[in-house]
Amino acid sequence: MRSEAINIATTQTPSWLSLGAKKAFLVLALAGTWQATNAQTTPKKVSDVTTPLHAMQPDYPTPYGTTKVEDVTKVLNRVHSYLDAATPARVVDKKTGKQVTDMKKLNENSAIEQGDFRLTSYEWGVTYAGMLLAGEATGDQRFTNYTTQRLSFLADLAPYYRKELQKNPKLETPMRQVLMPHALDDAGAVAAAMIKVTRANLVKSDLRPLINNYLDYISNKEFRLPDGTLARNRPLPNTIWLDDLFMSVPALAQMGKLTGEQRYYDDAVKQVVQFSERMFNKEKGLYMHGWVQGMDPHPQFHWARANGWAVMTLVELLDVLPQNHPGYQKVVDQLRAHVKGLAAYQAGEGFWHQLIDRNNSYLETSATAIYTYSIARAINRGWIDKQAYGPMVLLAWNAVATKVNDKGQVEGTCVGTGMAFDPAFYFYRPINVYAAHGYGPVLLAGAEIINLLKGNKYEINDSAVMFSSK
Repeated sequence: MRSEAINIATTQTPSWLSLGAKKAFLVLALAGTWQATNAQTTPKKVSDVTTPLHAMQPDYPTPYGTTKVEDVTKVLNRVHSYLDAATPARVVDKKTGKQVTDMKKLNENSAIEQGDFRLTSYEWGVTYAGMLLAGEATGDQRFTNYTTQRLSFLADLAPYYRKELQKNPKLETPMRQVLMPHALDDAGAVAAAMIKVTRANLVKSDLRPLINNYLDYISNKEFRLPDGTLARNRPLPNTIWLDDLFMSVPALAQMGKLTGEQRYYDDAVKQVVQFSERMFNKEKGLYMHGWVQGMDPHPQFHWARANGWAVMTLVELLDVLPQNHPGYQKVVDQLRAHVKGLAAYQAGEGFWHQLIDRNNSYLETSATAIYTYSIARAINRGWIDKQAYGPMVLLAWNAVATKVNDKGQVEGTCVGTGMAFDPAFYFYRPINVYAAHGYGPVLLAGAEIINLLKGNKYEINDSAVMFSSK
């Protein structure tokens, strides 16, 4: 159309016009042509009468309604690839740098090769459990091997380092956490992973001595209040940390399953009930992070990851707690109350805030991943309603997936955090891709979302994610 207008304007312009006039004539011709063309292409007025406005695509900040098994698997594969390379399970000679493969030849020059993360930390206990579940959900043996190889590695190292620590109790080695735990952080999460591996007969190495050592610490050596509630004497005397539910109860519950001894189940249920009596805010449906005996009034800070440890504890306990146990229904009711509370605070982006009920605190990845795993597993086990919570948990996973970068690193995770009684402490905790707390939860979340997608159907109904009742 434009070329035609130029042709007309140039061929039909009177020859007697000056050059300037001819240019003006050309401009007017083009303008007229544009107006005619525009009049032909401009759509009719957009209104609720002419256009189905309810069907317009929103500008979601997080992918919505597009959760697929293959996409979840890709995220898990990236995390595995990064962690497999970043956490070697090798002993090297400090002088030569060469790998020591014969455990009988370990000596004072031998050292566990350092990677990006510690193989003996509680965060890695969660990672081991996450790799196991990812292996089950995907059928990919690489995930399972990650855990079995590293736990076997620790078990094979234990005899040598047990003797060395007896000779020199001050010896600096990561194996100190395994052989001489001095806090629940050292014991519970790794013990729970070891028991899961043992129950599944996945390793040839004997993990039982390490498991027994961990459970002896939890059951007999950790400080407790007079009523038996697990506690610490920091930062103040007689302090209960919500984190310690996860650092103890799943291991106790798994030990009950492994041994059949009722006392482990009883202690696990007692911890959940007594922590909840002191720390669960029934109006909000959230736990406070810390409780100090004698503090009145008690400041309540509902830190996201601690609430994650709590809700995951409830799920892990119910996984193995016999349904005829007198405390079973109490734990189910507590799980439902907590999930209901958490759901009410999910942000539109799919994440939860660092302080859950303060939406001017930052959005945090590890807690969101823990909630994703816990809520998805609760749906898959039939403890909570999938139609009520299925859509929100898919949104949560989609949010988490945006934080796994191309290298397989998890972004947006709060670093290790103590306890405080002012908001600034929590608001300004740093985030870092080397915060180990994010990796296990992402693996657990992705694996359980795969299980959810395989066992349930969702659809977009009237533009919204809905789960079928069938």
